[in-house]
Amino acid sequence: MNILQALALRGEAESYERQENAWLLEHITKIDSFDLLMKKDQELTPEQEQAYKDGLARIAAGEPLAYVTGSQPFWTLDLKVSKDTLVPRPDTEVLVETVLKLDLPEDARVVDLGTGTGAIALSLASERPEWVIVASDIYAPTLEVAKYNAEQHDIENVEFVLGSWLKPFGRQFFDVIASNPPYIDPDDAHMQHLATEPQRALVADKKGLADLEDIIIQAKKHLTVNGWVVLEHGYDQADAVQHLFKQAGYKKVRTVKDYGGNDRVTLGQWPH
Repeated sequence: MNILQALALRGEAESYERQENAWLLEHITKIDSFDLLMKKDQELTPEQEQAYKDGLARIAAGEPLAYVTGSQPFWTLDLKVSKDTLVPRPDTEVLVETVLKLDLPEDARVVDLGTGTGAIALSLASERPEWVIVASDIYAPTLEVAKYNAEQHDIENVEFVLGSWLKPFGRQFFDVIASNPPYIDPDDAHMQHLATEPQRALVADKKGLADLEDIIIQAKKHLTVNGWVVLEHGYDQADAVQHLFKQAGYKKVRTVKDYGGNDRVTLGQWPH
């Protein structure tokens, strides 16, 4: 089987499936996905062909490509992923952009709660090396993945803390508290498509709002004057999340849309 035949095994021309095929072949052959078509007649070795077919079978069974290849591009970084982490989504880059646009001190203190792969914390740290950034997660194996990603990208301005939301932080204060917490309703029909990813990082009680509410309330004791809470949420949760912010006394509450035009990130400022 040559590269052109391999690419054509799944999906229509120009489809997302074909793009995934190219990324999988890039991972297996170490040929940049942009160069694959230039080498379309190159034969795969028997080992490469078997690895490719095995990878396609895992994707067909519902595994994300990132679990097959072991990494996922996010922002400007290539991040290791594992079965202990969610696969970072492009929509979460909107949260990173939103934080970077805030009017913050040059030496801002920022915490990323439930960091997973470290996607948010490490992206911010790579853009703002003068900031002091903390990445927390409740699950130790997940935090190890985030630490590995920091080391791989020589990012040194991130501290890693094990614990649930803001409980580990005593009397520490932050200029920004950011999070992409679990926000899917356990009864949501989309859950069947996410069966291979860790449920604890996806699902929350109160129709997906429980963790968002906990963070909004806990954050009040850990924000500097005019500090911000910036949260990712579901496409249909903006009104509910805005209500939680306003009910808790936050000001300048607003929602930012993702690249698909869906409500995705809501933020509020603590004025006290």
